[in-house]
Amino acid sequence: MPARRAVDPAELRSALIAVGPWLRGEDQVVPARAQLAAAVRLSARTLEHTAPGSSVEVRVPPFVVVQCIEGPRHTRGTPPNVVETDPRTWLLMVTGRLGFDDAAAAGSLDVSGSRAREVGHWLPLLRL
Repeated sequence: MPARRAVDPAELRSALIAVGPWLRGEDQVVPARAQLAAAVRLSARTLEHTAPGSSVEVRVPPFVVVQCIEGPRHTRGTPPNVVETDPRTWLLMVTGRLGFDDAAAAGSLDVSGSRAREVGHWLPLLRL
């Protein structure tokens, strides 16, 4: 499978700015599905390129699953190292408004496997 193209940083910034008021709590209305999907997918794919590898799977249902972090490749069945969360928690971590460990402690982030916490090293991707 060929590697995905790198995410344009301006495109990522634009997508995150579009959902910024919701993340900051200034707007209680959830962004349109297309806006939310763009922000989640672009940020996850940025992580995929920033921390290349396939030892940790990052899941943000229903929008994206990416593999990152160098190490043993996972190809079948349930991966040994998984990070899974909802779109809002993911975007809060991506923008630096919520720490990885804080999200895990609050129960809004599922982290399993010995390498999964390494994702926290790569966040935030873009502070707003």
